[in-house]
Amino acid sequence: MTVPETLHRIPRHPWRWLPWLLLSQLLVAWAWVALGWLAGLPLMLASHALFMVPVFLPNSRFYAPVLSRLPGPAPRVWLTIDDGPSHETPAVLDLLDRYQAKATFFLVGERALAQPDLVRQMLARGHSLGNHSHGHPQARFWRLGPAAMADEIARCQQALTAIAGQPPRWYRSVVGMTNPFVAPALQRWNLTRVGWSARGFDGVDCQAQAVVERINADLGPGAIVLLHEGAAHGHNLAIIEAVLQALQDRGLRAELPDAALS
Repeated sequence: MTVPETLHRIPRHPWRWLPWLLLSQLLVAWAWVALGWLAGLPLMLASHALFMVPVFLPNSRFYAPVLSRLPGPAPRVWLTIDDGPSHETPAVLDLLDRYQAKATFFLVGERALAQPDLVRQMLARGHSLGNHSHGHPQARFWRLGPAAMADEIARCQQALTAIAGQPPRWYRSVVGMTNPFVAPALQRWNLTRVGWSARGFDGVDCQAQAVVERINADLGPGAIVLLHEGAAHGHNLAIIEAVLQALQDRGLRAELPDAALS
């Protein structure tokens, strides 16, 4: 698959934040010595927040470039489905076929290795794959160090490449969290980070109708839609079908980004 240059957002300078961190701490030290702790303490807290808050903002470009919408006015959206493969994958594939929709599945490496036939079915039906970490360490992904982060991304990339025969070009952070050590791994594996513009919070306990309403509010040309499969609440299939029906009703087509820009 050839990724259009306009979407190919591999980090060129993955450590660009480091000089700013050093400069900020020098400023804090100067303020503490020259002005006292009443000035130094608030400045220190503000400097820490400056570098911590972007970790938790899914579409923040502070630590790495991110693709959060498709360019152009064409009536197309990009469906992205996280956390598979799962027991729901065959039904999800059937739904996509029924609505003539294509999607990118952001897969967890260890789950893909456990069910490689489901991954091959995704590809055989015309869908694409993305890297979503190897073990999906949701509670601690935001604080992984450089070695652990590199390992999560590398092992998933290697697993999906072994199954698919070609490396994925897309990556999505676990729960959208991107710390300072994500970008070097993306550069190493030529991965483009993908965010979203339409989200319903269907990966956690939820009410299907409320999820669909939140997603529908942001559906439009160029939207990148975040969906999930296999969640414990059991509503993912109903949510995906409702979103597919909404796309059909609005005259929007669910296509892969290379097709959308060809």
